[in-house]
Amino acid sequence: MKKDIQNADDIKLLVDEFYKKAVDDKDLGHIFTDVAKVNWGHHLPIMYAFWESTLLGTPGYKGNPMDAHFKLNQKIELTGEHFSRWKSLFIQTVEENFEGEIAELAKDKAVSIADLMFYKIHNYYNSPGVAKPKN
Repeated sequence: MKKDIQNADDIKLLVDEFYKKAVDDKDLGHIFTDVAKVNWGHHLPIMYAFWESTLLGTPGYKGNPMDAHFKLNQKIELTGEHFSRWKSLFIQTVEENFEGEIAELAKDKAVSIADLMFYKIHNYYNSPGVAKPKN
């Protein structure tokens, strides 16, 4: 039986396993490696703090994920397919490693965050006078 997400070590496992999948994914990997050129030593601790704050209520996350994704979307259009794949990989990672109330919350939060992010990006670039990014 799998355990629920309970602490910082569980968050680290979730985040690390998710990003392994995302970087290896044929649809998403290039966004992380070639477009965003993610500095993993910098990015991963931010993601640990974000998910600890989101799922466990631990203070410490400082950041603006919306701004970061708006900037990324200026380099490459983040499509509905990208967000769907991200959600699928995240849910798969949770289900492979955890079960329980917080695990369910993680899946729900991931879907709602991704959906809101896509909605904001999509509607921002459909606003009058705002140019879409060039790919």
